This record gives sequence, C-alpha cells and structure tokens, in this order.
Amino acid sequence: MTAASGELRVLLVDDQELVRSGLRLILRRRDGFVVVGECADGDEVPAALEAAGGVDSVDAVVMDLRMKRVDGIEATRRLRASGPRPPVLALTTFDDDELLAGVLRAGAVGYVLKDSPAEDLIRAVRAVAMGEAWLDPAVTGRVLTTYRAAASDRPAMPSGLLTPRELDVLTAVARGLTDAEIAGTLGISASAVEAHFERVCAKLRLRDRAAAIVYAFDHGLVTPGAAPAPAGPDALRFSVLGPLQAWRGPNLLDLGPVRQQALLAALVLRPGETVSPGELLDGVWGLEPPGTGGRVVPVYVHRLRKCLRGAGERTEDSVIGSDRGGYRFAAERAHLDVTELTDRIAEASTASHGGDPAAAVEAYAGALALFHGEPLAGLPGPFAEGERVRLTERRLTLVQEKALLQLKLGRTDDVVHELSALLAVHPHREPLAVLLMRALHGGGRRADALAVHRRMRERLRTDLGVEPGAELDRELRVVLSSDRAPS
Repeated sequence: MTAASGELRVLLVDDQELVRSGLRLILRRRDGFVVVGECADGDEVPAALEAAGGVDSVDAVVMDLRMKRVDGIEATRRLRASGPRPPVLALTTFDDDELLAGVLRAGAVGYVLKDSPAEDLIRAVRAVAMGEAWLDPAVTGRVLTTYRAAASDRPAMPSGLLTPRELDVLTAVARGLTDAEIAGTLGISASAVEAHFERVCAKLRLRDRAAAIVYAFDHGLVTPGAAPAPAGPDALRFSVLGPLQAWRGPNLLDLGPVRQQALLAALVLRPGETVSPGELLDGVWGLEPPGTGGRVVPVYVHRLRKCLRGAGERTEDSVIGSDRGGYRFAAERAHLDVTELTDRIAEASTASHGGDPAAAVEAYAGALALFHGEPLAGLPGPFAEGERVRLTERRLTLVQEKALLQLKLGRTDDVVHELSALLAVHPHREPLAVLLMRALHGGGRRADALAVHRRMRERLRTDLGVEPGAELDRELRVVLSSDRAPS
C-alpha cells in the first residue's frame, strides 16, 4: 500500500483483454485501488512487476490460471520462490478444481470464482493485499480432497512437532474460524490464538493462513463435511474445575438442584461413554436412593436437556443422547475445561521434554489457571466425591511439576510464594514441603527451610501419628550439609 495515498496497487494477469477491462472497471481508484500494470501471460509477470516499480511496489497480483505459455500455477510458484510478496489472488471457475488445487499449493493466498459478485472481488483483493487469506474452506477441502494423492500417499503429520494446543488452532483455522471464534471455542484469548498460530507457521514453515489451510487438508487434519468445533454466540461450555457451571454463549445456565447437577457431572466427566440409569443412580445417590427409585433419572435428564438446548434445538438433538444402554454426553459438541486441562498438560509435557522449561512453566500456569475453586464444589454423591479427589490431586501434581521447572530456571521466589500458600491448605502433603525447602534453601534462606521441615514433622506426628518420609528427610540432610543452594 502506498504510504502517501493509502491506495492498494494491483497487477492484473489474464490472457483476455476483455477480462482485464472488467477487472479495471471493478478495481477503481475511488474505491482505493490503482491498477499499476497488466500482462497477458505468466512469463510476463517479472517484467510487469519491474515496470511497476518492483515486488515491493505491488500490493496484490490478480492471476488467471489458464494462460497459453506459462499458466497461473507456474507463475505463482516462480513468484513464491523469490519471496512472500506480492500475494497472489487466483481467478478460477468451478471446473478449474485441479488448477485451483495446484495454485494453492504453489502459494496463492486466495481465490475468487469468476462468477462471483464484484463486491467479493473487491473484498478479496483488499484482504490479500493486507496480508490475510481469502479462501472458502469448504471449496478448498473439496478441491484438495479430490485432487490429492491416494490416502496411502498422504504425507504424515510429523509426530510431536506441534503441541496439542497448536494442533487445535491449526485445525480450527482450516475449518474457516476467525481468531475470535477460535478463542471462544478453545477458551483462550485472541492474542494467545495469534501466538499459537505464529508458532505453527514457524514450525511447519508455512507462509500464511492460506498455506496453513492447505497443509491441514493435505495432512488429513480436516476433511470436508466434518463437524466444526463448537463456536459462535450459541456455543455450549462446561466448567467442572470449580463449582459445576454451564454457559450457552455468554449466558450462564440454571442447572437446577444439586442432585440434578451431580447427574450432569456424572455424564460430562464420562464423555462419549454410555452410562446406565443404574450407574447414575448409584453415582449420585449412593446407598441412599430416592423414594421414587430409578424413575428420577429420566426426569432429571429431561430437565437438563431443556436447560442445555440452544435456540431451535429439538430435544432429540440434545448434547445428552440416549440409547438402549442409557445416556451419553456428546463432548464434541461442547467445550469442557477439563479437556482444555488435558491439552495444556500435554503441551507442558511436550515443551519440557523438548528442552524448553520456560514454555513448559507457562503451559502449566495456564493449566492451573483453569481451576477456580474446589472441583465440583458442593455436589453430592460418590461419583462427584471421587472426581473431586482425583481432580484436586491432579492440581497438586501440576503445581509440583511446575515448581520443579521453576527451580531449574532459578525462580525460587515464585515457588516460595505459591507453595507457602498451598501448604497451608494441604498441611500434610510432603512433596510440597520438600519443594518449598528446596526453594528456600536455593534462595539463601536456610533457617526458613529448616523451619518448614520442623513444622511438617510436628503436623505428621500430631495429626497422623507418622514420621516424615524418606524424601523429606533427604532434603533436610541436603540443607544441613551446606549453606549453599543444592545443585
């Protein structure tokens, strides 16, 4: 874009003068465009760019695909071999699927069908000139699926190259979601989406969003007709890492009495699994079944379906399905914070094993930020109690794993602050005391480290009648043996 005028400079490449004339009429100066050059064949593109002032003086190339000497695919490939700019917007028709697949792989960042309205061409040229992609993922998927190699020849996705979160972002981009929609679907900020996508492009050596879409389809991450991830203003979200809550879009839903909520939790935390009415009865009421017996289960399910359904959704289309064996929660149609937790833990593990402890700490912090109180707080029944214990234990394990990495990075103050507060809530958890002693010792606070051991020993003896474990005593010996931080 020229700095002085703010106009977008466009090069037209088409072997038909009539088509170029039409394009000139559409891309008018009063709408912010300047046609700085034209040529009739792909082999003329370098000279046309040079005459227009060079590649940095052209904001977009509108390229026909069918030309006599050098077609649009080869011309695009030659351009991309010399650098990312200027971006190419392909002109194509529905019977050009093979050519469209070729030009996308060659590096075009968008395409416009020749029978599209003039407004679409204007928006497309403006988008690609500003560094965005202009693709219809549905058409792209059909084209690439039809003309890719046989399934057995499909390139394999490099194992472990992308973190689970980066893979989620890449898949969502290929489905045509905007950054805002991806953020809402994955429960992260739009800036986090941008950061993840930048890392995806760097790792896979992709130029832009268009190349990412092509990559995702070529590697089978997305297939035409696949159900999109839940997104948009009516998306359904659940939180179990605290009091059970559900939202439909921005609206917090009323999930009814606590036993009804406990039944919902028993389904949500067994995604895709058919749970029988008897299992639900035992998990929610335990040894004290309701007076109505098993008849209460379908009543609660019916009420939950009513409060969870979206606008225009029929009861039979509810996220809570049913079959002969019982009821099943369709997790693929909703966002679950516990699924997000699993993804972030995997991301942290990948970063840690890949030798990037700082990124691992960041991922662990993101996972821990998903907790907002005691999991399933206030819900009755054996199932909720068991899950509460399991999820609380998982949280404590994450804190410990993060603390180990922080100590490696020398962030002793961060560890001291977090573990001191957590140990007050879990006064008998020896691994926390060990790490707190290590952090205090590493920060030059030997006396404080010894005091942690003394308090833990007293609590264990007084409250539980046991002696400290071997690891805690081993840390004591390390602290006593030297005034220096342990290696």
